[in-house]
Amino acid sequence: MTDIEVLRVFCGDDGAGGNPLGVVRAGAALPDRAARTALAAELGYSETVFLDDPARGTVDIHTPSVRLPFAGHPLVGLAWLLRDLGRPTGVLRPPAGEVAVAYEGDTVWVRGRAAWVTGRSCVRYGSPAEVDALPAPPPGEGWLYAWAWQDETAGTVRARGFPRRGDAVTEDEATGAAALLLADQLGRPLDIRQGAASRILTRPGPDGTVEVGGRVRRA
Repeated sequence: MTDIEVLRVFCGDDGAGGNPLGVVRAGAALPDRAARTALAAELGYSETVFLDDPARGTVDIHTPSVRLPFAGHPLVGLAWLLRDLGRPTGVLRPPAGEVAVAYEGDTVWVRGRAAWVTGRSCVRYGSPAEVDALPAPPPGEGWLYAWAWQDETAGTVRARGFPRRGDAVTEDEATGAAALLLADQLGRPLDIRQGAASRILTRPGPDGTVEVGGRVRRA
């Protein structure tokens, strides 16, 4: 039987919200890719992450239907869990490339590149109310990150994420990769309030990377 830890990633200030994440700490025990996708589909979370090599930080990320080269909420969640287990790490290695990790109090940060985030569209709406009024999922095809300024001066954003890939996940509570893409497009730090009660922080770096950070709790 596969041991699975369940976390909530990108929790709000009061600990509410957060996107559920399945973590398979002994990823090497389930090497078959099809079996991993089947397990991710059975769990039904937006992503499940497999830790294949704890020493190197090698990881594999699966949604209920596809394998991802990079995703923010699995990497933030896994980095938090490793610290919670007394094994903090400075780097994780998903298929996309080397991801730096930083810990600042109860916020965990991972650094990635917008080029790693493919097949997603960030669409601006006129107001948070318009974002809130969208059905789940909205009509159309392809991954949609719907957003609006809540306070443009402060960099506060209201957002919702819709994978629209035909599996059981109709809306992502919190999505680090889409937040990274939006921060890269806008070129500024953001404080994103997504889903029902989640919070994602972003800060672009001088080298073309973007850091994505948030709080994590056990489910």
